[in-house]
Amino acid sequence: MKVKVYNMDGSEKGETELPAVFETEYRPDLIKRAFLSSLTARLQPKGVDLMAGKRTSAKSIGKGHGRARVRRTGQGQAAFVPQAVGGRRGHPPKVEKILHERINRKERLKALMSAIAASANPEIVKSRGHIIDEVPSVPLIVDNEFENLKKTKEVLETFKNLGLDKDVERAKDGIKIRAGIGKLRGRKYRKPKSVLVVVSSLCDAVKASKNLPGVDVITADDLGVMHIAPGADAGRLTLWTEKAVEKLNERF
Repeated sequence: MKVKVYNMDGSEKGETELPAVFETEYRPDLIKRAFLSSLTARLQPKGVDLMAGKRTSAKSIGKGHGRARVRRTGQGQAAFVPQAVGGRRGHPPKVEKILHERINRKERLKALMSAIAASANPEIVKSRGHIIDEVPSVPLIVDNEFENLKKTKEVLETFKNLGLDKDVERAKDGIKIRAGIGKLRGRKYRKPKSVLVVVSSLCDAVKASKNLPGVDVITADDLGVMHIAPGADAGRLTLWTEKAVEKLNERF
């Protein structure tokens, strides 16, 4: 399948042949499995100190005193047992718990191919919430000159020429303060995802692009389900450079 390639100013440059990976069957079930596998691979097993809550001289005075036979301190305060203040935990987390959901290598590859194909389907991209009314083409492929951009304002100007700025504004307006205790744990803001920029290799455009709200940048070799289908929801609005598409052809 042939698609148009666009210059930085939004004009048509020519056409290019899309790799066969863009014609993969859409499999949301596989995409979700691969996403959960990547997500749980980041988790670190954790447990508790085996002596937590047990460092006490409290002892039980036995039966026949008309009160619960739990261990007590000299002042009669319960200790050691799970229901006591400062006592051990009843069912503490264990390092033996299996956190990582494993997936077969071929399944992971198939899921990634399916997610890439979904990003080239305008209906799936729109259903994900992206604004693509002014985007000239989905998938959107631009000239390799994009990788030489050094300033964020130059990237934003290119986004305006290609109709991507409306989606960036949507992400900026959607930044909210998170509800709950996560605010205290380095996750104060909930930020929507916007455009994913896929380049061929590490270049100046990586730093220039990632300052825009909701925009992520990744190389074609490092592209994974976590990037192109965040939240296990496929159809992310993606901008590809010509070289990145060529790298996809080599990778798959």
